[in-house]
Amino acid sequence: MKLRQLEYIHEVARQNLNITAAARMLHTSQPGVSKQIRLLEDELGVLIFERNGKHLDRITPAGERILTTTRRILSEVANINRTASEFADADRGSLRVATTHTQARYALPPTIAGFRSAYPKVSLHINQGAPPQIAGWAAAGDADFAIATEALEHFDELIMLPCYHWNRCVLVPADHPLAEVESLTLEALAEHPLVTYTFGFTGRSQLDMAFAEHELTPDVVLTAVDADVIKTYVRLGLGIGVIANMAYDPEADSDLVSLDASHLFPSSTTHIGFRHNLFLAGYMRRFIQMFASHLTEDVIERAVQSYPGPSFDDLRSELWSKLPTR
Repeated sequence: MKLRQLEYIHEVARQNLNITAAARMLHTSQPGVSKQIRLLEDELGVLIFERNGKHLDRITPAGERILTTTRRILSEVANINRTASEFADADRGSLRVATTHTQARYALPPTIAGFRSAYPKVSLHINQGAPPQIAGWAAAGDADFAIATEALEHFDELIMLPCYHWNRCVLVPADHPLAEVESLTLEALAEHPLVTYTFGFTGRSQLDMAFAEHELTPDVVLTAVDADVIKTYVRLGLGIGVIANMAYDPEADSDLVSLDASHLFPSSTTHIGFRHNLFLAGYMRRFIQMFASHLTEDVIERAVQSYPGPSFDDLRSELWSKLPTR
């Protein structure tokens, strides 16, 4: 068994059993990948993939177990490489961050700019996706950090640290009747068509829960993952917008009126998550601190050493009460 063979089966699984695509990602030939998979299967005495003619059809039950172990092995190999790199050159390496559009567009830019300036030799990659995708990438080792508001709690492989709370605002055109209301109510919002985030993105579940608790049914006429798209349709008169406070820019959005909605919906919390067995190079720990200053070196180390268990839960509770609100 060779490490390269494990890399091949891992990438083939990642590429939805497309050997050609896997070979392209691995910078090798399709016949070479196929041959090495066959050799590995012959050595192990089991099929990892079932075939339909020349094409891979599905992963076998044995293959599922083998691939789970393979992901752990490749993750530890990456940790070994990071450990060696930190001693050889502490400021060189790679960092892969998976996040949502809202975080990438509104929360992360200052951190990214500061990090790039401090660590120019680190190859930084930002991938956007839906929260379940983001958490899945981090859990599978395809991303180092997952930054999102929703879905991270479904992955036990991830150490989740709270970064900040955030609230919502309601956007209306200047001539809209709600622009003159002193204090919004959910009942008033329910009387107007709404434009807001797609379910599963940017704390949308909190909005739905708030209306449901008051036995109200909001008239959601359009959803989007991008706050700029929501603003566009508010300007077109399609409805009133409900977005994260951080996504409102008083200068760029001066034609819209922002109304405080923090009393209508529970605040949401953005987390950063990483695999519990991930080796955190110095520059990776620094990235976390730059994004959330309360996540100090000591806090990160306590989280790594105590996860999972009561001590980690106590740490999260301690952090929760001190989180900043954006």
